[in-house]
Amino acid sequence: MLLTVVAFVVALGLLIAVHEYGHYRVAVACGVKVLRFSVGFGKPLLRWQPQGSPTEFVIGAVPLGGYVRMLDEREAPVADEERHLAFNTQPLRSRAAIVAAGPAANLLLAIALYAAVNWSGVEEPKAYLASPVAGSIAQRAGLQGGELVLSAALAGEEAEPVRSFEDLRWTLTRGALDGDNVRLEVQPAAGSGRRQVLLELSQIETREADAQLFRKIGIVGPWTRPVIGEVMAGGAAERAGLRQGDVVRQVGATVVVDGQQLRDVIRSSVRGSQPLTQTWLVERGGRTQSVQVTPDAQQDAGTTVGRIAAYVGTPPEFVTVRYGPLEGLWNGIVRTWDVSLLTLKMMGRMVIGEASIKNLSGPLTIADYAGRSASMGLTQYLAFLALISVSLGVLNLLPLPVLDGGHLMYYLWEGVTGRGVSEAWMERLQRGGVAVLLLMMSIALFNDVTRLFG
Repeated sequence: MLLTVVAFVVALGLLIAVHEYGHYRVAVACGVKVLRFSVGFGKPLLRWQPQGSPTEFVIGAVPLGGYVRMLDEREAPVADEERHLAFNTQPLRSRAAIVAAGPAANLLLAIALYAAVNWSGVEEPKAYLASPVAGSIAQRAGLQGGELVLSAALAGEEAEPVRSFEDLRWTLTRGALDGDNVRLEVQPAAGSGRRQVLLELSQIETREADAQLFRKIGIVGPWTRPVIGEVMAGGAAERAGLRQGDVVRQVGATVVVDGQQLRDVIRSSVRGSQPLTQTWLVERGGRTQSVQVTPDAQQDAGTTVGRIAAYVGTPPEFVTVRYGPLEGLWNGIVRTWDVSLLTLKMMGRMVIGEASIKNLSGPLTIADYAGRSASMGLTQYLAFLALISVSLGVLNLLPLPVLDGGHLMYYLWEGVTGRGVSEAWMERLQRGGVAVLLLMMSIALFNDVTRLFG
C-alpha cells in the first residue's frame, strides 16, 4: 500500500511539474512575467522565490494538478511600465506557443522515458506462442502453439522484427483497435523453416482493450511448459495426488503441449455447474502415470469455471530487450507517436459510440498501476510514467475550453477572423467545458471503483 501511494504521488508530481514547466519556460522565453509556478493546489506546503526572480515557486497540499500564473490584465490591473510583460499583450504566436508548451513537454518527457527504457534494457518474455484459444482467429490461421514470432506488420506496413512478446502484444493491440489485419512471420516449434501467417483482426468487433480482446485473437500469453507448480493445501490438485514438478502430457483425449492450453482445459472442465472428473497422464521422475482429477467449480465474472488450486505452467523464457543510442531514441519517438494516435482514436471512437466508455481510467486505476509497475522494477515504472505522460499530453490537447487544447482553439479562431472570442462566449464555453470534464472524471472514477472493487 505504501509503495502504491509513493509511486502514485511521485508520478503525479513529476508529470504535473514537467507540464507546468513547459508553460513556464516558454513564457519566460517570450518575455512574459511569471508570478507563480505551482505544483498542486490548496494550502502551500513549501514555497520559495529565487533571488532576483519575479516568480514564486509553490508545492501545494493537493497533488492533483498545477498552474502557472502570469501577469495578465484580465486577472488584475497591470502597471503601464509592465504591460509589455503581460500575457494578454503578447502576439498570437507567443500566446499559442506558451499554451502548447505544456502538452509538448509531456510528450517530450514520454520520448525521453521510452528512450531510457530502451537504453537500459528490460527483461521481457520471448515471443513464443502458447496454444491458441479454441475457435479463435489465431487457431483458424493455423497457429498451433510453440511457434516463435520473428516479425510482424500491420496491413500496408513493412514488417518489423519482434523482439519480445510485449512487442507482439502491442502490434496486435494496434491492429485490433484499428481494424487492421496483422501479418506474422513465424518459426515452427520444430525449429526448421519459416512461414507467413495472416491474422484477420479486421473481423473483430471490439469496444474495449481488455483480456477478452486477446482471447478473441487467440494469443493470450507466451508459451510455457505444462508443469504443475506450487500445490495449495486442501485443493483439487492435492486431493488428486498431483505434485509440484509434475509434467502434464494429456488430459482425457487432449494432448497437452503448453501451460496456457492446460489452464484452458482446467477452466472448461465443468458441465453446467458440475465439475468433470478427467484422467490426466503426468510425467513424474521419468515415469508416466495416470491421475484422476476433479477440479473445483468456482465463479469467475459470472461464469462457472474449473480450478485445481495449483500454479499451472512454468515462467516463460525471457530475453533482454535493449537498443543502441540512436535506435533507442527513434523507437521512443515512434512509440510516443503510436500511443498518441491510438489514444486519440480510442477517444474519438468513444465519442461516436464505437468504443466503450469503460476504457476511461481515473486516479484509482492509475495509482494501482503505479504501485504494480514500481514493484516490478525501475524500467517498468519508467514505461508506466511514459504511458501516463502521453495520455496527459494528449488529453490536454483536446478542444475542451478548460484545457490547453480549448485555448488553442480560441487562438485558431482569432488567427482566422482577426478578433478574439468574446467574453460572453468565453464564459459559456468555459461552463460547457467544465461540465464535460466533470462528466469524464465521474465516468472514469466509476470505472475505477467497478474495476478494482466490483
